[in-house]
Amino acid sequence: MQIVDILIFVAYCLLVLFTGLFVSRSKNKDAGDYFLAGRGLAWWAIGASIIASNISAEQFVGMSGSGYAVGLAIAIYEWIAALGLIIVAKFFIPVFLKKKIFTMPQFLEERFDGRVKTVMAFFWLLVFVFINLTSILYLGALTIEKVVGIPLWMGVVGLSLFALVYSVYGGLKAVALTDVIQVVFLVGGGLLTTGIALNLIGGGEGIVKGFSNLYAQAQDKFHLILDKSNPGYTDLPGIRVILGGLWVANLYYWGCNQYIIQRALAARSVREAQYGMAFAGFIKLFVPLIVVIPGIAVFALHAPIDKPDEAYPWLLGNLLPTGVKGLAFAALTAAIVSSLASMMNSISTIFTMDIYRSFVHKKAEQNELVRVGRWVSVLSLLIAALIAPMLTGLNQAFQYIQEFTGFISPGALAIFLAGIFWRRATSNGALAAAAGSFVFSAAFKFALPAMPFLDRMGIVFLLCCGLIATFGKRGSVASSVPLTKMSFKTTPLFNILSVIIIAIFVLFYVLWW
Repeated sequence: MQIVDILIFVAYCLLVLFTGLFVSRSKNKDAGDYFLAGRGLAWWAIGASIIASNISAEQFVGMSGSGYAVGLAIAIYEWIAALGLIIVAKFFIPVFLKKKIFTMPQFLEERFDGRVKTVMAFFWLLVFVFINLTSILYLGALTIEKVVGIPLWMGVVGLSLFALVYSVYGGLKAVALTDVIQVVFLVGGGLLTTGIALNLIGGGEGIVKGFSNLYAQAQDKFHLILDKSNPGYTDLPGIRVILGGLWVANLYYWGCNQYIIQRALAARSVREAQYGMAFAGFIKLFVPLIVVIPGIAVFALHAPIDKPDEAYPWLLGNLLPTGVKGLAFAALTAAIVSSLASMMNSISTIFTMDIYRSFVHKKAEQNELVRVGRWVSVLSLLIAALIAPMLTGLNQAFQYIQEFTGFISPGALAIFLAGIFWRRATSNGALAAAAGSFVFSAAFKFALPAMPFLDRMGIVFLLCCGLIATFGKRGSVASSVPLTKMSFKTTPLFNILSVIIIAIFVLFYVLWW
């Protein structure tokens, strides 16, 4: 990078650090302030923070790599997400906010018992630290290495320190408000990068001409429904992607995952949370423009790369002009550090509220909980930083993350759906589903390795639902969410936004079936 690029990147870093530290200057009086921003987030902060938390190196690097290898079909993760956000906003959020919970395991304790809470809390901590946090660091550091030549381990250290400095002291409020800045950089910089790549493919005649040329040169990459002859079929098994296991991953991620749902738990009201999730849904519809299309563009340009995950780093390092490269690099860094900060905050929230307060110090003062949360954030990032360099053998990191997160998501989703909507669901049934999710997934993985993992997730989800139903018939009726007292009615504006999102989704599949 040239001096101008470095100055732009430094300006971005200073802006984020200043904002994070400025927000952090107000003292966190209790755990509610630190972990849930005092339950005062507005819709725009919720939506921006959800997007900033979700979009990371997994998308910029991982989904671009899958775009290079598979094509636009990988965008289904983003487009189904838009629909999933609407469903979660309408049917899940009113229940969670009525309960005034801090964490997803806390909801399970109130609905079932402490055993279910503890089992799921440990599952989530393991997944968050050893899969999500580690892969975010690895992919981010890999990109930095490819673009500016900084060794992988130094990139890991630099990203870790950056995320720690502005987020650990201020908690969720600092994370959420800096995420608003991060979204501007990552969306703006991402769109600019895509535009330059398309203009190049169009011979300098503009983005529209570039997209037309890209479609002509890489038409096989624009099939949204893959057939069995496609090498990517194992990861995206045809029409079953829309109708099957991806919905399990989707509803689990957006509706049961502390990492995402924590922003909605911090909302001023149910209405603010729902508007925030609808806002995030709109953005998700167009995320493939900045994370998938660049990978297809690199494929069309016949880039000399060794593996798909090198597509986006190659684009940043070889095609972008001075100035734009600095902005694009800032966009990528924004995506990485915002996700790191959000993940650390969620890990510390679960550990502090569900493990420490339950088993170590039940009568801990509020300032002690905040202090423990900060130290857990540091420790979790340290563990991830030590493991991240070991992931260098991965080919498509995005698929790695999706597959192994899928060991827990079918059971977790089954437990939450039953816990919310079926009053006969019991604690023993929930525990059986939690254990069965991992056991069934591992059994299918090793006994039927050729089975697409999305199909496996769908089957395991049904098996876990069967376990819950079996125990429900034999056991006594557990405590239930009083759905008769719940209102799932949404405002006309939310309903209009939902219809528009669904219509755009249908349009995409009509265009590129």
